[in-house]
Amino acid sequence: MPSSRIQLVKPPALRPGDTVGIVAPASNIKRSQLDAGCAALERAGYRPFYFDSILDQDLYFAGSAERRVRELQEMFARDEVRAILCARGGYGSNYLLKNLDLESLKSHPKIFIGYSDLTSLLTYFIDSGKFLTFHGPMAAKDWSHDDGVDLAAWQAAVSQTAPWDVPSGDEVSVLCEGESEGMLYGGCLSILVASLGTPYEINTEGTILFLEDLAAKPYQIDRMLMQLKLGGHLDKVHGIVFGEMLDCVQTANQSYSLQEVIYRIVRNLGVPVAYGVRSGHVTSRNITLPFGVRAKLKTSGANVSLRILESAVE
Repeated sequence: MPSSRIQLVKPPALRPGDTVGIVAPASNIKRSQLDAGCAALERAGYRPFYFDSILDQDLYFAGSAERRVRELQEMFARDEVRAILCARGGYGSNYLLKNLDLESLKSHPKIFIGYSDLTSLLTYFIDSGKFLTFHGPMAAKDWSHDDGVDLAAWQAAVSQTAPWDVPSGDEVSVLCEGESEGMLYGGCLSILVASLGTPYEINTEGTILFLEDLAAKPYQIDRMLMQLKLGGHLDKVHGIVFGEMLDCVQTANQSYSLQEVIYRIVRNLGVPVAYGVRSGHVTSRNITLPFGVRAKLKTSGANVSLRILESAVE
């Protein structure tokens, strides 16, 4: 972990019977998907809870920015809420950044889980709030349909207090060989790049950087990676892990792969690079990744190992 970072606050572990607060910091949600996600959470042994205002709509947002800030602050403040699960992504979390009381949130450490547009909150909470976050399945998305959540990885991330290995099947491949340790960090590539040049710019130094996206064409992925590279944001990473990169194609019959596009950019970084870990926008079994913990990435031949070296919860 880079010396410029201080020890991050860890939340209490999530246990069966605990209350999981559901929030909508970004786009508006559908009642049917929320109900389906709540039912799945109940079957998993939790007590889902949300405020009625979660169904508000303002343009494409889940209500006003003031409502979304208030909802998030209240969920952190409520003692009975042991974890906070985002309903969905979409767009709008960046509206919350300047109005959140980080000291108040940090004084009530909670598991906070989301992906996609929620990347802006995941990285902000780590970099400025100094507490851990979780990149994983959301209530009105992955939890709302069958086989949407990798339950073993969920339990390991939010309940386990021992090191564990991130699932790595045949779909995960090696782009660059190597072995390194660093702080696991990152999220949706589009949102990470959108932070550049703002007061909320990401800090990638000393990280195992996780990058994923949805329906971005290969040249767009190329452009965003080059922006990170040209800006020096890949100079001090210790490793890179790409997600499934769902629907990131130009055409169905394109003559090149996205892996080839990515390799041209990362091949000279001198760090291990893996491709295909199922977290974020995925076809199924979304893996929960704890951000802010030490991790070890090893890529050799056809084998990829991503090991979480410390507990993300207490």
